[in-house]
Amino acid sequence: MDFIAGETLYFDKPLDWTSFDLVNRFRHRLSRKLNVRKIKVGHAGTLDPKATGVMILCTGKATRRIDEFQSQTKEYVATLKLGETTPSFDLEREVDRTYPVDHITCGMVRETLTQFTGEIRQVPPAFSACKINGKRAYELARKGREASLKARTLVIDEIELLTCALPVIQIRVVCSKGTYIRALARDIGIALHSGAHLTALQRTRIGDVTLDRCLPADRMDDFLRDIIINTIEDETV
Repeated sequence: MDFIAGETLYFDKPLDWTSFDLVNRFRHRLSRKLNVRKIKVGHAGTLDPKATGVMILCTGKATRRIDEFQSQTKEYVATLKLGETTPSFDLEREVDRTYPVDHITCGMVRETLTQFTGEIRQVPPAFSACKINGKRAYELARKGREASLKARTLVIDEIELLTCALPVIQIRVVCSKGTYIRALARDIGIALHSGAHLTALQRTRIGDVTLDRCLPADRMDDFLRDIIINTIEDETV
């Protein structure tokens, strides 16, 4: 593999790592293995710290393909807890409000999910990377300042109820670029006349790159060692 010329790699991002953590750790280890000071590495599609799953990393000239990967359809499996909200719509922040759930049935959940297929409008979360006057929304939100974000049009191709053990449900979502699953959880809670937040989120696919094709982050060093050794052996043959 020629990382300097450009390669595309698939990783399973661990829980509590930021997307930049994964990029920076890979770049640092790759630079040391190749004994170079700088190498270009970027990712195609941010994942929140509380999310895991498919992340595509590109090196060298392959970073030109980032926009291509970002525009591809994505699939997620999300676990929602109904009846509670957090400011971040996930577990990054503590529960701030509770709501009734006794009126909710699994049939009601299933029917409500149908409202979220096709083209929909969605307001991004305040805790997001969207920019407001040059500042990231999450920077303002973490300082306790209000972030006013405009609704965006996006497409949800599929939404499926996988499990329903109220007040916890698990859904599978196939959606377009720009979809915030945390915001979807918020909106599902509102549609159920309650509240909701994510307790787990896993991206299972970007385009045709599925989770089973991804390298666990804890195997990063072994992967690079094996690649470098194989490259050296090939050059000496």
